Amino acid sequence: MVEEIQNELTEVSTLQVGDIVKGKVSKVEDKQALVDVGYKFDGVIPISEVSSLHIERVGDVLQEGDEVELKVIRLNDEKDELVLSKRAVDNEKAWKTLAEKVQNNESFDVVIADVVKGGLVVDLGVRAFIPASHVEQFFVEDFSDYKGRTLKVKIIELDQEKNKVILSHRAVLEEEAEQQKEKIFEKLSPGEVLEGTVQRLTDFGAFVDVGGVDGLVHISELSWKRVATPSEVVKEGDVVKVKVLKVDKENERISLSIKATLPGPWEEAGTKFKIGDVVKGTVKRLVSFGAFVEIAPGVEGLVHISQIANRHIGTPGEVLKEGQEVEAKIIDMNLAEKRISLSIKEVEQEKAAKVVEKHKEEYTSSGMGVTLGDVLGDKLRNLK
Repeated sequence: MVEEIQNELTEVSTLQVGDIVKGKVSKVEDKQALVDVGYKFDGVIPISEVSSLHIERVGDVLQEGDEVELKVIRLNDEKDELVLSKRAVDNEKAWKTLAEKVQNNESFDVVIADVVKGGLVVDLGVRAFIPASHVEQFFVEDFSDYKGRTLKVKIIELDQEKNKVILSHRAVLEEEAEQQKEKIFEKLSPGEVLEGTVQRLTDFGAFVDVGGVDGLVHISELSWKRVATPSEVVKEGDVVKVKVLKVDKENERISLSIKATLPGPWEEAGTKFKIGDVVKGTVKRLVSFGAFVEIAPGVEGLVHISQIANRHIGTPGEVLKEGQEVEAKIIDMNLAEKRISLSIKEVEQEKAAKVVEKHKEEYTSSGMGVTLGDVLGDKLRNLK
């Protein structure tokens, strides 16, 4: 028994400033905590030595009965003074741990301890800071609801000499987005049809998010009809069906088409038109052998030069001009070859026949002594 007491006294007498000891919190006050470390009197942890961050009360961090590892920072046996630091031990461990995380390029979870001007504060055993620009991938105006939240971060700057630790949540989000992008590029293949959300519009098309990656729908692939600006067809936030046209993994580009997911104009033409129909259209272009007339968006028919007028003409431009609205009769259709033959002449002939029939009835009913040629001569000449 005497030998054991002598051993304990020997251990106590060897306690020196700088030693690391373990103890149990025996009492917690607002500005300090008392700790039993097996010495002849309890040690004291001042509030300034509890945490690397500013705290209002020791009780915010320590509770009675907590077992803690501490560093001796002051010892005076004559005054029964033993001052300990939890912060110093935490600090030394933290720098070692943080250096390993940097070396391993590791992401880890942290709890936001405080919100300050310019960003967020984290206690890692040392004070760490997340600048406002590194909290999210988007601008955040108010950080007040971030206190107490858990964020996954990476260390982007570590300098023990300057006691500087800078963290980034945005870097983690960007890394995750890049990994997601790689997965999508591996999975996407030309010909695939999927849903996406319109993210933004430009003069040359619309960018559509297809699961974390933006693909471009060129303005020519927005619709079967001619489009002057993308906003005529889509707006930001629209959910659209798109077809993958091309995947360029090397340059991280995806070409998409909305048009390719819609029924083509020639498909619709098969249900909308039939031979014998009289349709209205616009002269789009004149060629030596006739005129091409658009009778529906994306559907043009040919009026051969012989079907333009009832009289012989040398060029289509003698009768027609581009942009002119005309009536024509469908005289032939070949949807497989996307060909429709039209006749303006037949429409005019049918109109003339109706005029003749109408005036023939008027002549018969009038009983007047004039010939049918007298009545219709000028009218028929005007229709030629």
